[in-house]
Amino acid sequence: MFSAEPYDRVSHSLGKAYRDVVRGFRGEFPSPPDLIAYPESFEDIDAVLSWCTDAGAAAIPYGGGTSVVGGVEPRMYDDYPGVVTLDLKRMGRVLEVDAISKAARIQAGATGPGLEDQLREHGLTLRHFPQSFEYSTLGGWIATRAGGHFATLYTHIDDLVESVRAITAQGYEWESRRLPGSGAGPSPDRMLVGSEGILAVITDAWVRVRERPTFKLSCGVAFDDFAAGAEAVREIAQSDLNPSNCRLLDSVESDTTSAGPQGKALLVLGFESAHHPVDEPMSIALDAARSHGGEPGEIKGGGGGGGDDPVNTWRNAFLFAPYLRDSLIACGVLSDTFETAITWDLFPDFHDDVMESARRAVAAASDAPAEGPGAPRVSCRFTHVYPDGPAPYYTVLAPARRGDEVAQWDEIKAAVSETVIDAGGTITHHHAVGRDHRPWYDRQRPDPFADALRAAKRELDPKAILNPGVLIDP
Repeated sequence: MFSAEPYDRVSHSLGKAYRDVVRGFRGEFPSPPDLIAYPESFEDIDAVLSWCTDAGAAAIPYGGGTSVVGGVEPRMYDDYPGVVTLDLKRMGRVLEVDAISKAARIQAGATGPGLEDQLREHGLTLRHFPQSFEYSTLGGWIATRAGGHFATLYTHIDDLVESVRAITAQGYEWESRRLPGSGAGPSPDRMLVGSEGILAVITDAWVRVRERPTFKLSCGVAFDDFAAGAEAVREIAQSDLNPSNCRLLDSVESDTTSAGPQGKALLVLGFESAHHPVDEPMSIALDAARSHGGEPGEIKGGGGGGGDDPVNTWRNAFLFAPYLRDSLIACGVLSDTFETAITWDLFPDFHDDVMESARRAVAAASDAPAEGPGAPRVSCRFTHVYPDGPAPYYTVLAPARRGDEVAQWDEIKAAVSETVIDAGGTITHHHAVGRDHRPWYDRQRPDPFADALRAAKRELDPKAILNPGVLIDP
């Protein structure tokens, strides 16, 4: 159940952030865990946590290792005699399916493909597809409040969690009652959703599943400018149509992915249902887009076509992006992203401020021409949209400072994060806090809430062994 092999220790020492990939290429693993535990049951996790508590060793819950915010990296552990990473990948089964209530009990270590394959046998799906879907796990999604497939309505794993089972550092079982909803005090599930492993280790959860969609339509809509597209998206988001896909790409993002017409913003719009045709909501949404200057392309069935279909082109670019990023890094290109959310009333000025801040920071940190070949690129797209605001997702491409890539990105990240917080946005919409976002998360949350979280941490984890340094200091 334990491994101290060098490969296991190194492979669990970093996540998948830009700074992690750079250090991995350079063979820099400054703080690998001392042991890797591979529990196969609730009882195994209890035994590992009991040992860590007795030894005073830090314990890091680990799913797919896809954190891009330093969420699984052992850092600042001088006060601990050792670090144990709990890799839950051997706990990946769908344990129960309630076909009447449309729910399934799934172990925390189940990967996206693993749980979908098992649910497919019942004609069901979770329909939660983050970009890290291939490797990330249900427990990781819950612990980090991950964003998924739907651009509206069911945007986060929060919306799909029915109940959670976990175990504390002291061996106490935490299991909430299965309910469709409840007004009985603060939610025990919500306390664990987004807790990033500092309160307890999530072992399994009941999640809301659905029949697999059979009706699908998609369409790409071109706009002369991003602002007009944003107004169209706002109208659609406030219409109660609830499209499954409603992602707006600015012209730079669209050109980079070769998805839309040259020099135009592109709205990737989609509807799906397991029960009824979606022609009417698509028609209403396209009328809204036209009223803001949008030029719809051909409507495709099945969620997208092939060849030069904009929706299919963008989807392929989106799925391939993480793998392309690693290749770009190897070629000396700084390639990374940051995301946030903001209300519609603040969005225009907020977007201008963030784009300007990003451009200035990239120019200051990069020895590159302002225009032409090799010039940095900063682009934006909406990943999710709500009636009260969008979730903008910014991408940076720039020449890397060879040998100094991590410091270069840290400079850019800090400058943009300051602007995001000062302008009223959230430091993260769906990438979690981890260790990288801590300075700005500390400013975003209310102080009384931080005190309450620390008190809960002291009660549940008195020796502060669970994922130290994340969300709060002990």
